[in-house]
Amino acid sequence: MHLLDRPIWSALETRQAHYAQGDAMARRFPADVSPFVAGRDGSRAVAEAMARLIPEADDVSLLEVSPPEAPAGVSETRKLCLQMVWERLAPVEAIFSVDELGESDAAEMLALALLTKPGPFRARTYTMGRFVGVREDGKLIAMAGERMHMPGYREISAVCTHPEFRGRGLGAALMSVVGTRMMQEGDQPFLHSYADNAGAVALYRKLGFVVRAEVLHAVWRRG
Repeated sequence: MHLLDRPIWSALETRQAHYAQGDAMARRFPADVSPFVAGRDGSRAVAEAMARLIPEADDVSLLEVSPPEAPAGVSETRKLCLQMVWERLAPVEAIFSVDELGESDAAEMLALALLTKPGPFRARTYTMGRFVGVREDGKLIAMAGERMHMPGYREISAVCTHPEFRGRGLGAALMSVVGTRMMQEGDQPFLHSYADNAGAVALYRKLGFVVRAEVLHAVWRRG
């Protein structure tokens, strides 16, 4: 099985193993970092082990080609995503200042992500990789960064722009900055997009991404 078929498990088994909570059957990121969870295989026992990692009053997310069915006592929603890899670099010139983001920017990053909803983003998601952003009059108006890492691959994620500043090409330029750095360091960039987000998919294709696989984003909740 390809590493990207089950990217969460691949990341937690390798380059992000320091985050892993759980056991040999099921692992997850800390809840304040990410809701992502994955299991060793698709068996019922592993699905039950993953369900035990669902916090009270919270949910977990699965993201893989063939996630297991939710066990008894767990509700589930599923949505189709496209997993895309950057095979042909189409650089975008950044005609504005790009800042490195970190701990001191965490509150602003979370606020921007909660406003624009680029995907699961928690209080410490920024620790999963390097993030860059654009500010205007001191306000963070756009950002992009890294999420899952595994040998040979890094995920571009949290690409978002404040609604008042869209249409300037900020997202594409920041993706180019993040992805170019990954490729220079020997990793192939990849990302996930909901399949029905035609605008985003069109942008990613224009930047040089191609669809590698269809994956399912499953959200599990108790009850």
